[in-house]
Amino acid sequence: MRIGLIIYGRLDTISGGYLYDRQMVEHLRGQGDTVEIISLPWSHYGRHLTHNLSRRLFYRLRRASFDLLLQDELNHPSLFWLNRRLSRDSSVPIVSIVHHLRASEARPAWQNRFYNWIEGQYLNSVDSFIYNSQTTQTAVNQLLSAPKPGIVACPAGDRFQPAITAAEIAERAQESGPLRLIFVGNLIPRKGLHTLLAALARLPVENWTLTVVGETAVNPAYARAIKRQAARLNGQTRFPGAIADADLAQQLRRSHLLVVPSQYEGFGIVYLEGMGFGLPAIASTAGAAQEIISHETDGFLINPGDAAALAAHIRTLHDNRARLTQMGLAARQRFLAHPGWDASMARIRQFLLSQTRKRNYDD
Repeated sequence: MRIGLIIYGRLDTISGGYLYDRQMVEHLRGQGDTVEIISLPWSHYGRHLTHNLSRRLFYRLRRASFDLLLQDELNHPSLFWLNRRLSRDSSVPIVSIVHHLRASEARPAWQNRFYNWIEGQYLNSVDSFIYNSQTTQTAVNQLLSAPKPGIVACPAGDRFQPAITAAEIAERAQESGPLRLIFVGNLIPRKGLHTLLAALARLPVENWTLTVVGETAVNPAYARAIKRQAARLNGQTRFPGAIADADLAQQLRRSHLLVVPSQYEGFGIVYLEGMGFGLPAIASTAGAAQEIISHETDGFLINPGDAAALAAHIRTLHDNRARLTQMGLAARQRFLAHPGWDASMARIRQFLLSQTRKRNYDD
């Protein structure tokens, strides 16, 4: 297949969505397909809307000899009207990769009504979908004027290939001293790091340490506020920033508990990655984390922003190391039961082939 993939910026951008896209591109190229990356410049939402009027982008896409055009749904403001122009002049199928909808995030209702309209226009302009979760599929279907083909191909958590035994998980959990917490995610409000720090403010400082792994440059103002909030706790909080995969794997291996209380997650790859190292995960009930985490079995689910509940769960695992051991072992089993990247990406390729065959049949 000859495939075009539209993204913002660089494919090596650090986020779960870009990781998913990288895994897909690597798999497709490994199967002999040609994938051309079409990078649109990062800007603010209003500027992205003007991409729909770009003659240069329109003619580049119309003249390309693709069998199929993939689009990361993150690019929806740049494509919601341009896609309709393309469809009038081309029979190339347009497939959207949906990680989560912008309108699913918490913000003032009037803003989400606007985003909801733009995303609805975009979603109805494509031919089919690749969803990262059942939750995302449900959110998209609510905005479609008519059903469209699609598959759910869940991300995986096996990129580190973690090798850890039940004995190692139990030994780590039984170590005396503070509970070693790890947060992994870009420092943006949606990831909920401020909720975690508010929860830690309710706990004795000697009961925890926290390592925050994530890019600080995405939202510098928020990152500065977070570091001020952490400094007021007088606890042990480290900010190593965005680190190499090998270093992240080492940090996960030595931690007791993964805490990423996001306001919304379309999936939450990091929860599975932590589970691979036997880490129970704490997330919120908003979004698809509940498709990964079984409450009180291999982790905990809290309402978004509920610092009191979060503090209570951390206290429970600090005080009850047998419970921490049990949940860590359950987390590892949850990871082992989940399909790996190869299986999910192979599922995507089969779906894409079906879309190109459908195009050839229709032609």
